[in-house]
Amino acid sequence: VQLQASGGGLVQPGGSLRLSCAASGNIYSIDAMGWYRQAPGKGRELVASITSGGGTSYANFVKGRFTISRDNGKNTGYLQMNSLKPEDTAVYYCYADHRGYTDQEEIVLTKYWGRGTLVTVSS
Repeated sequence: VQLQASGGGLVQPGGSLRLSCAASGNIYSIDAMGWYRQAPGKGRELVASITSGGGTSYANFVKGRFTISRDNGKNTGYLQMNSLKPEDTAVYYCYADHRGYTDQEEIVLTKYWGRGTLVTVSS
């Protein structure tokens, strides 16, 4: 399974960006998808996540500004980012929790990561 993240770039404060994360390869099913970010000199932090049923969770610092969604038919997740602030500047990484099965029908859960996409919020 491979994840391809896209949509990062340079935006002015108050602007918007939409990140996409497309999963491809030998996919059986994907449970949760989500986004982490890592700002320069800081650790990686969870931004938002969404379950296969559409349940969402957000970090307090993005609530009301970011919206996570997904298209299960396309195995793609999205992160709509509005009212961006300079402190949102970071590399954003998407992940997908893949559920597969062995030949013995045992469940295999694997977390896959996409390459980061840089979001820069600056005037």
